[in-house]
Amino acid sequence: MSRRVLSALALPAGVSAAAAILCQGVEHPGEKKASKKEEKATVWKSRRHIKPCNLTGWWENDLGSKMQVFEVGRDGTFSGEYHTAVSSTQKPIQPSPLTGSQHLDEDGQCTFGFTVNWKKFSDSTAVFVGQCFNGDDGKEVLHTSWLLREKVDSEPDDWKATRTGRNTFTRAG
Repeated sequence: MSRRVLSALALPAGVSAAAAILCQGVEHPGEKKASKKEEKATVWKSRRHIKPCNLTGWWENDLGSKMQVFEVGRDGTFSGEYHTAVSSTQKPIQPSPLTGSQHLDEDGQCTFGFTVNWKKFSDSTAVFVGQCFNGDDGKEVLHTSWLLREKVDSEPDDWKATRTGRNTFTRAG
């Protein structure tokens, strides 16, 4: 196997794709260059050991919010409940329904998205998109970005109605 492919495969989990591409581009004198087909086959073989990420179950994020994802259907759709730990409303926080869809792929490190309707205690809705990673240690982690749209009373207030953020979820319990 070429050093180019090995250096790309040996990168730590947190290294960006751009860094992986840069590492693949390193040439070594006297080395036989692997074909694109050989490189793809090598990367595919290295991913086979990765256990597919499973969204089903309880998750907790870095702010203490928890969510439960019920069973993911064969088509990738799922539902669940979101238990937020943070809110700007004065009403008591209540569990809120979530619905989503997961892109099912071969390597199991799936992308997904879901919507949370805070209808029980707030006039807002949030959408999350993310990816599920299964690290070398076998622990699953969800990296998400979100948009939260809050109801405003007039059009001039529209500018402050949408917030953005990021959360990392790990298995709860």
